[in-house]
Amino acid sequence: MARVEDFAKAWNPQPKGPGVIERIKNTINPPPPMRHKLALALYKLRVQNNKLEYIIAKMKERDQALFEKVVQAQMEKDTTRAAMYAGEVAELRKMIKSLLVAKYAIERVALRLETVMTMGDVLVGLAPVVGVIRDLRRHLTGLVPEIGLEMAEIGEMLEGVVTEAGEFTSFTGAPTVYSEEAKKIMEEAAAVAEQRMRAEFPELPSAFPSPTQQGSQNRNQDGGTK
Repeated sequence: MARVEDFAKAWNPQPKGPGVIERIKNTINPPPPMRHKLALALYKLRVQNNKLEYIIAKMKERDQALFEKVVQAQMEKDTTRAAMYAGEVAELRKMIKSLLVAKYAIERVALRLETVMTMGDVLVGLAPVVGVIRDLRRHLTGLVPEIGLEMAEIGEMLEGVVTEAGEFTSFTGAPTVYSEEAKKIMEEAAAVAEQRMRAEFPELPSAFPSPTQQGSQNRNQDGGTK
């Protein structure tokens, strides 16, 4: 009976509000309504990640076809056509890399949600995730509007959970710390995306440097003129 009463107090607080210990308990071990929202957000994230993987796979097929056209045009000494196809490859790879960054960031967010659901600690665990979701929403809106919209809805759901948890504990977080952690998650995702691009996508012929190669060349030239 005591457990039922505690649960009722947590979700239907009296004017005086739940005690500090009870608030912390409900934040560290999320009660059913919070866990349901987290599970739903986790499911939605996995759905969006699967969509990204499918889009990336299709783009990779397109990249392979265009790359073959670059090589064929070079063999035929048609530099104009080779340059045109190489430009398409470069632009396509920029988009693929952007989507890969989003994919790996979503995977890290999903892992964080799983940890929160298992270990608890809603505020500390979710606050950085909300920042990452905001970044992903902006990141994806211009690339895949449908997924960007879904990320906005997921973000609102998780923001609601964080707000709810904060009300239970009367806790005010440290936005700077959470922003730094969110930034770190995005940087790690970008690093993994870069590794995958290097491993799975052949370099363009030297006459048509990839965006990475071009940036390196520009830096070397700048260094040489100083």
